[in-house]
Amino acid sequence: MAKDTPHRDLRVGDVLRVSCPPAEGRVVEVTRFHASVEWPWAEIDPQSQFKWNGQRAFTMSPDSPDWTMSLFKTDPEPWNLHVGDSCLVGIPETLVRIVDIGRYDPPQDVGWLPRPHTMLVVVPVDHPDEALSEDDGDTIDLEPAAPVTFELVSRY
Repeated sequence: MAKDTPHRDLRVGDVLRVSCPPAEGRVVEVTRFHASVEWPWAEIDPQSQFKWNGQRAFTMSPDSPDWTMSLFKTDPEPWNLHVGDSCLVGIPETLVRIVDIGRYDPPQDVGWLPRPHTMLVVVPVDHPDEALSEDDGDTIDLEPAAPVTFELVSRY
């Protein structure tokens, strides 16, 4: 996060530049719908009520909103992956707009550590407001285990 924009000052409508350098992941499952990759950053929360398996599933359809709205991408793309493959997982530099902010005290139990206390719901900057549904967007933790960087580009 840019030092001049504390997390608490972020607002719905703000435009952020988001990125995360790629890390290596291993493909553990491929179905006709998803390729599941061992998540290279967060660790399983042994105290969680949820039993997260340490993986993230990526859609097999390049036209799916699950792919187009997702910040994290694989290289190669999920539809080119096979069980046992290594791939890179990261966020290419992307401009996003905040559409919602969730603040949690105590931090939210999501199945992994660290537990998030502030989650942003974001969409690509060019996604039209009138096309927004509650299922659109991706969530990102403001203090994630992954080395995600955030920079405020403009304020709505």
